[in-house]
Amino acid sequence: MVTVALVGPDGAGKSTVAKRVVATLPFPSYYIYMGVNLESGSTMLPTTRLALAVKRSRGGSGEMTPQTAEPSAIDAGSAAPVRRRRGPLRSLRAGLRMANWLAEEWFRLGIATFHERRGQVVVFDRHFFCDYYAYDVVDRRPGRSLASRVHGTNLRRLYPKPDLVIMLDAPAEVFFARKGEGTVESLERRRQEYLAQADLFRRFVVVDARQPTEAVVADVRERIAEFVRGAPVRTMAALPDDRA
Repeated sequence: MVTVALVGPDGAGKSTVAKRVVATLPFPSYYIYMGVNLESGSTMLPTTRLALAVKRSRGGSGEMTPQTAEPSAIDAGSAAPVRRRRGPLRSLRAGLRMANWLAEEWFRLGIATFHERRGQVVVFDRHFFCDYYAYDVVDRRPGRSLASRVHGTNLRRLYPKPDLVIMLDAPAEVFFARKGEGTVESLERRRQEYLAQADLFRRFVVVDARQPTEAVVADVRERIAEFVRGAPVRTMAALPDDRA
């Protein structure tokens, strides 16, 4: 049927809203997590599961990413390319890590495509293209790593975009108050990076995430239903109070 991605800075409520929307849509639907924190989802390649187990055994986190930018920094809006001096062994490990991550991204897309072709609305909790757009897809800073260039090329030229993108938006102060991660400045920068992607998609919708959760869920559900039924989808480029 169609694919829908819910995006927004950390603290927007993406996972909560996506799961509740899938449970209440009037169409067959399927939820899939498309972010870097693998502890938030169960869908992953066996090789990724093994690498994650090894990382945990060494005291690492549940995040597995291409070696381009730190995932926690991306969520907080202050990501920067990871640059480390590498010998041959470290370079080999980095190459294997990148290859596995690309396979992981395509694996999750394959699952989504399977359910879409069965006539289901696939709801993405986050999306790799949106999350890495500012850092790997369009970043042209000198000294950018090979991993970042390869990852960006894959997302820009090959990786399919969602049919509908719904951004859960609010002032950066709201996101910071909810989770206390990053800074207001970095969250605002991240917010603007998402808003700047509005012209890249078939349809990009902004929903006010300041509303109570159930109101946000109802709003998102209505926008998806409008899109599936072919009706005009109500949109706004940003929150009304941002137009001052």
